[in-house]
Parts: sequence; C-alpha cells; structure tokens
Amino acid sequence: MPTAREIMTPDTECIAADASVSEAAEKMASLDVGSLPICGSDERLRGMLTDRDIVVKVLAIGKDPDSCRTGELARGTPVAVGADDDANEILRTMAAYRVRRLPVLDGHRLVGIVALADVARALPDAPVGDLMSAIAS
Repeated sequence: MPTAREIMTPDTECIAADASVSEAAEKMASLDVGSLPICGSDERLRGMLTDRDIVVKVLAIGKDPDSCRTGELARGTPVAVGADDDANEILRTMAAYRVRRLPVLDGHRLVGIVALADVARALPDAPVGDLMSAIAS
C-alpha cells in the first residue's frame, strides 16, 4: 500500500497566518490552486484556507479581505495525515472529515498535500469510489 509521501504533491506552499485574505486569494490565483495550508510563524500547520472560505466567510458577510487575516479562518485542529501513513489511512481520514485534500506532515513540518486525485491515481477504483460516496453524502 503506498504511503502519503509516495503519492502526495510535494513542496506545497503555505500562506502565513498573519497574511491578508486578499494576499491568499492572489497566491491561489498565481498558483492556480483552490486551497492553501495556513502556517504560523513557527511553520506549524494552523489550518486550510479554501476559495470557498474566502467567498462564504469573508466576502459574503461583508468583511474586508485586506484587513481579515487568514489565521482568523483557521478554526480547531487541522486535519492532516503523516507522511508515512498508508493510503488506507488517507482514505479513512478523507471520508471521516469529508475532505478532498489533506496536508501531509513529517513530524510538525508540512511536506506536501495529498488530494483525492492523487489517491485515485494510486489505488484501484473500488476504494476511491467508496470515498467519493462518503464525501458526497
């Protein structure tokens, strides 16, 4: 069974917790991604910021994206997997939290992102289909 380290997209860029939401949106656009990990000054993962978060939690309620900080949108304990976790653990975690992307940590250091597409390429169709059903419901 492949590990997260083997199927992840490495060298993932973070957005600083003290960066503005506008900065995050610009970075997402330049990287052509729909989400970014939020990291503190200690380089620890604080959460994930999605394009949907920007729309729903900032723009739709009239917050100023230039003064709103990304760290304000990082709530609770971030969901992540370890670099040496196998694909079954990735599937379980994605299904349990109904997410399509997971940060991959080596200790406390962010080393990549594993997306549903990465899992789909690495595994047979049946487990991926089960995951899609769990996320969609």
